[in-house]
Amino acid sequence: MKFLIGIIIGVFYVVLVVLAFGHSSQAWQAGQADLGFWWSVIGTLLGIAGTGAVVGSWLHTRPAKD
Repeated sequence: MKFLIGIIIGVFYVVLVVLAFGHSSQAWQAGQADLGFWWSVIGTLLGIAGTGAVVGSWLHTRPAKD
């Protein structure tokens, strides 16, 4: 169950990443390089957080080897 919750959180982060990079692309096309840059930074950080959520839930739900 914990693993499933971690995956759901990771998928939520993927949605946020897609939205952030979409805003970044729109800003670059509108000639607003500063907004495009910062939305891409936000998207990258959200991607790192989503990856951490999935990998962390996978690592912390493995059976212990005693």
